[in-house]
Amino acid sequence: MVERVTLYRAPTTVADADAVADWLRERVESEVDVRDRFLSLYADDSLPEAFASARVLDPYDRETGNTMLGIVRYEERALEHPERAGGVIYDGLRVQDALRRRLPAGERSLDHLHVPLLDRVLGTWGDHDGRWHKRVCVLGQPALVSVPGLYEAPAKPEQYYKEKQKHALVSGDAPPREVLENEVEGEFLVVDDPRTTEVLKGYVLSACHYIATGEAFCDDEHCRLANPHRQPGVVEAQLREPEFCADHAELYRA
Repeated sequence: MVERVTLYRAPTTVADADAVADWLRERVESEVDVRDRFLSLYADDSLPEAFASARVLDPYDRETGNTMLGIVRYEERALEHPERAGGVIYDGLRVQDALRRRLPAGERSLDHLHVPLLDRVLGTWGDHDGRWHKRVCVLGQPALVSVPGLYEAPAKPEQYYKEKQKHALVSGDAPPREVLENEVEGEFLVVDDPRTTEVLKGYVLSACHYIATGEAFCDDEHCRLANPHRQPGVVEAQLREPEFCADHAELYRA
């Protein structure tokens, strides 16, 4: 049984960890608390090199890592000033291992789940197709939930990418969310989407569910414990009624 869940804030994002915790308390028996940014609380001198070692260098190469001095220095700055970081994908399992090693010594058992909301893009290697795939979350201890991964991992409609490229050629910048929503059919989330916190609730609950039951995700595409690979599926699972499939509704009092 998961007796306690600790959620960690991601202050450079629009994600509201306290609101997620309030929602979670209504659905699980565990004690739920919120702490400040994991990478600020538990960083040490060797963490920048651990992130450098976890960098994905090529989308089709399983080998990761570049620990040259300049890259390590970049990671040091990214830890101290996360608002300046971006554009890098990290091996989610290697990051998870690095953060697990930095959990407080008395809090590493599975009855105390840690869920850092991260401002980093995480990926996992796909043996089936030989390439890296961005992920919203990496289940386990700690369970990592990537806020930028929410916008980048599930695929958007093809027209979205065409409109974004067209706008960039004309103005040199990405178009505002409102422009894309008006010009592209289908539902999707973009950076700093106001629905971010609501959508993340289901992924955080999935992290708790996995530790408690061993079940990774729900196969029902309408359940908040689903793991859709496309943005319209994320909207359907996280923002539409009903919240859960019949089995999980009974489990989580919905």
